[in-house]
Amino acid sequence: MMAGVGTLLAVVKADCPTCTLVRPVLDRLDVEIVSEDDDAGLERSWHLGIDTVPTLIRLDDGGAEVERIVGWSREQWEAFTHVSPLGDELPPHRPGCGSKTQDPSLVDELRARFSGSVLRSRRVDLAELEDEHEAMFERGWTDGLPVVPPTEARVLRMLEGTTRAPDEVVALAPPDLVECTVEKVAVNAVMAGCRPEHLPVVLAAVEAACTSEFNMHGLLATTWFSGPLLIVDGPIAERIGMNSGINAMGQGNRANATIGRALQLTIRNVGGGKPGVVDRATLGWPGKYTFCFAERTDTNPWDTLAASRGVDGDAVTLFAAGGVQGVVDQLSRDPESLTRSFAACLRAVAHPKLVIAFDAVLVVSPEHARIYREAGWDRARLHAELAALLQVDGSDAVQGAGGIAEGLPAHLAGVTLPKFRDGGLLIAHAGGGAGLFSAIICGWASGDVGSSPVTVPIGT
Repeated sequence: MMAGVGTLLAVVKADCPTCTLVRPVLDRLDVEIVSEDDDAGLERSWHLGIDTVPTLIRLDDGGAEVERIVGWSREQWEAFTHVSPLGDELPPHRPGCGSKTQDPSLVDELRARFSGSVLRSRRVDLAELEDEHEAMFERGWTDGLPVVPPTEARVLRMLEGTTRAPDEVVALAPPDLVECTVEKVAVNAVMAGCRPEHLPVVLAAVEAACTSEFNMHGLLATTWFSGPLLIVDGPIAERIGMNSGINAMGQGNRANATIGRALQLTIRNVGGGKPGVVDRATLGWPGKYTFCFAERTDTNPWDTLAASRGVDGDAVTLFAAGGVQGVVDQLSRDPESLTRSFAACLRAVAHPKLVIAFDAVLVVSPEHARIYREAGWDRARLHAELAALLQVDGSDAVQGAGGIAEGLPAHLAGVTLPKFRDGGLLIAHAGGGAGLFSAIICGWASGDVGSSPVTVPIGT
């Protein structure tokens, strides 16, 4: 080898026609052959970041890479090796083949094998004949539906969705107040069926759920129906394919379904919030599997829910949701009439005679929202009009009034009270373009005795 050339490496694989073509040339050179056809060569190729074979690499005396070329080009190889003539019997140029390290079926496995895994979670080995899905059911890791096995390769791939370190503590997960790391959230996001780009939303949701204001422990322990609702705002919702339109609260959208599920699984598997143990709901409801949707932007007459709560851009709002009540009004064509319909239905949240104790979310659909947009009503106007209509005469709401034992203490007779506490009614926008239907999402006990909505920004 001529002076100044340094150490040469050639990365090849057996089933690459170009690698076979240049083998006589490599035999003439003082070059170390790295073959991707054995584990040692494949690992070295992975660490070298090889995309294409053959790749010719020059190393300096300290073993650091100086330069590389890919494929076969007689002119490039002669200049690179300082050997000429070289390969006169070969065609002047041939492209290379994809490296085995780039094989989609191997990428995750190779990362797990060769990256020097930073994962700290306990490994669970299953018996050869043990069904992995049944094993996870038996160990109590599921929500009653099958989950995706969280292999090391899948968790490492999930972690590519965030810039946060795997061992960073996201929150203390209730009810057991266990340190919940980014890695632990990623494990449960894999199980829920998330994609890596969903992980930042799940991380933000876990942070919000574990605040004292949201009170996830209390939400688990209550005998009421409720579980966390996630409402996502900002460009990230569209970027990761969330549904804010037709069937926004229903099935069929992977991002909506798995992000909400990942939060629930994290609280269950990390924090210990298992149904029948800490989770004491009398009846529960399907939203406790997952309840997550995005706000619609193209038909929204107002700023986003998150922005109205002081958080611009990508954000998630958590609400302790206890069920959905439909609102039908197909005849109102002015905001005053429609607002009275909303107010009449909102009075029934939890119970028509109970005030302040429960929060709610009013989800205004596009056809109903158009009425407010055309009338020029902003969010503040709608809130104000609803508040005026939702004043409750204590004489009608005390215990025994109307022949109903449930109600307010007798000393509140004659006192006018608001149906919702200040900030206890949220207004969001979602849904398909057809259908004069909106929705009310009932909350759980509000404020210090229960839960307050929490809005946090979504990071990276």
